[in-house]
Amino acid sequence: MNLSSSYLLSLTTFIYLGAAALYMIHWIFRVRQVGILATVVTVGGFLVQTAGIILRWKESYHLGYGHAPLSNLYESLVFFSWVTILVYLVIEWRVKKRVIGAFATPFASLAMAYASFSPSVADSIEPLIPALQSNWLLAHVITCFLGYASFAVACGLGIMYLIKMRSAHHEEVPESVTGSLPQLKVLDDLMHQTIIFGFLWLSVGIITGAVWANQAWGTYWSWDPKETWSLITWFIYATALHARFVRGWAGQRIAWLSIVGFLSVIFTYFGVNFLLSGLHSYGSG
Repeated sequence: MNLSSSYLLSLTTFIYLGAAALYMIHWIFRVRQVGILATVVTVGGFLVQTAGIILRWKESYHLGYGHAPLSNLYESLVFFSWVTILVYLVIEWRVKKRVIGAFATPFASLAMAYASFSPSVADSIEPLIPALQSNWLLAHVITCFLGYASFAVACGLGIMYLIKMRSAHHEEVPESVTGSLPQLKVLDDLMHQTIIFGFLWLSVGIITGAVWANQAWGTYWSWDPKETWSLITWFIYATALHARFVRGWAGQRIAWLSIVGFLSVIFTYFGVNFLLSGLHSYGSG
């Protein structure tokens, strides 16, 4: 593989780890300049990663494969990290609360670290297997990962909510840890909006996946392990939204559901690949 894309994507790993550390320092010590620096570093890392993804796409054409870099575990981890940062930066731009980065950027940095350093993740560019040679690849993967990234950020918001709520009832929680966090109502609204956004994209992802499956295997739904766990994840977030709209659930309950839902996302993404075999097993390479 051409060194340019691998170098840029490896560099992104360290940039995001640095950004996460800066956001943590900004959160704990409330240093405004550090928060600004964290945003600058994050945006820089996002641009470097974007260049790396584009270069990897071009390299696949130079190798004669000519496909988007979304076909294996390494590429999907890179893309998950990229979309997570994108979703977070949009939220930071909207609400002007950099402290959220301390709970959102770690997901992206850990995904990149795992992609870069795990011996079980191959970063070579390979030709697409026949089942992946479809225009539905882009639609399905992009929509699903928009959902996954949104749920990662919602999970971070849920953790923030629980920390902030605990501080309201337990005086031993340091003010330096909780005082800079947004108000509970703000966190609750952001959680709700982010879950709705992710739920809509996951729904589109499941639909495009079903259409693609019918083209590739002649059936819209085969109860493949990844299909099943994607549906379980969908039901968890559907339950959270239904409970909020119909029963008025908010705050702590939704925060816990956002965490449980993201654990289901992780199992859908990793557990199915490594523990269960099925039609999506090719995604673990």
